[in-house]
Amino acid sequence: MRSYSRKKSLAPKLGLLLSILVAVALIVGAFSYFRDTDGPQITLMAESERVSAKPLTFELSDKGSGLRNATITLTQGNISRTILDTTYEPGVTRSSETIALQDPALRDGPIEVRVIATDRSIYRFGAGNTSDQVFHLIFDATPPRINVLSTAHNINQGGAALIVYTVSEEVKRTGMEVGDYFFPGFRQPSGEYLALFALPHDMSPAEFSPRLIAVDLAGNEGRGGFSHHANARRFRHDNLNISDNFLNAVMPQFERYFPNADSLLETFLKVNTQMREDNRQTLNELSRNTASEPLWRGDFLRMAGAANMAGYADRRTYLYQGRKISEATHMGIDLASVQQAPIHASNHGRVIFAEFLGIYGNCVVIDHGLGLQSLYAHLTRMEVSPGDFVQKGDLIGNSGATGMALGDHLHFEIMVGGVPVNPIEWWDPNWVRNNITSKLPSAP
Repeated sequence: MRSYSRKKSLAPKLGLLLSILVAVALIVGAFSYFRDTDGPQITLMAESERVSAKPLTFELSDKGSGLRNATITLTQGNISRTILDTTYEPGVTRSSETIALQDPALRDGPIEVRVIATDRSIYRFGAGNTSDQVFHLIFDATPPRINVLSTAHNINQGGAALIVYTVSEEVKRTGMEVGDYFFPGFRQPSGEYLALFALPHDMSPAEFSPRLIAVDLAGNEGRGGFSHHANARRFRHDNLNISDNFLNAVMPQFERYFPNADSLLETFLKVNTQMREDNRQTLNELSRNTASEPLWRGDFLRMAGAANMAGYADRRTYLYQGRKISEATHMGIDLASVQQAPIHASNHGRVIFAEFLGIYGNCVVIDHGLGLQSLYAHLTRMEVSPGDFVQKGDLIGNSGATGMALGDHLHFEIMVGGVPVNPIEWWDPNWVRNNITSKLPSAP
């Protein structure tokens, strides 16, 4: 009787436990079943709706159960092609699929690209979740046409030139390629493009092979041919003796930048190499801060009553106690008159930099538009601030000996797209008129 009673009392407990286990199993099953009810994410990696025959990439992802399969179909009119049909291994949660739109039957115009992706979810009784997305795009395999309007493109080694041209369609990038340099073209209200470009001082005319390019919104690149003539120039080579007096007078201001230097001579070597390169990079970055239209008018002013102390692109070899220790190229022209001489803006423009800049000391940079900029270095005082608009002849500061300068003078540079060019050209009204202003759309 006792055994029968014990079994009878255990039955409700076992039934309750079984009910709990069934309920838990149902909850776990429901959670698993409904845990992933979203289809894969599909993203087209393109800058715009305009595409070309270049590869087109889609990013597929499913962080839940992972990807199972995907298909991509291309349709234009009566043409329909399946260009991708793939199945993924278990555990793949992300994939990049690149297709090429190189079907010879395609024509410029609207196309549809349909992407269907399914995951490995057990939802829908194991069928998984499916995303079906149609991308409406414009197929464009025709490169932009470039028409050069300007005729004379004479350029000196270390000099500049201007080209005027039109482009047949809207573009995302256009300008002149010169070796590793790129000089952007700027669209004017007239619809014409203007591009100032340079022949760097350290590139020979034989190496000079400029390419005018335009890249449309679909990524097609067009090129424009034009005639040009490059003239070789020779530059001076100087040996400069670095004395202990120079090191003691100039280098202490730079010691905080190189606290691990063991001597003033080592500080000089770091300033003349590392700091000089860093300063040049800063000026290259500033070149992007430019107006899309010309701000200057006519030739540029030269510092009045000043003597030339050092020339553009002078090759310098630095000697210490008769031994070669370093090299550099002087990127501007040094001008000197009296101490703390007034320094005036060489032409109309907008101040984009006015602060201490390493080897240049107190330095002002004025943007004149189209990537053309002027630099004034070693100043004692600066009378302008970034954002100020100045007129030709406005006072911007006073000469001095800040930075890597022993005596009071002005270091003056002209840059095109961040590349230093010979200021003498821009001081010459005949050169400016014949090579630059006569080509501008607003020129009489």
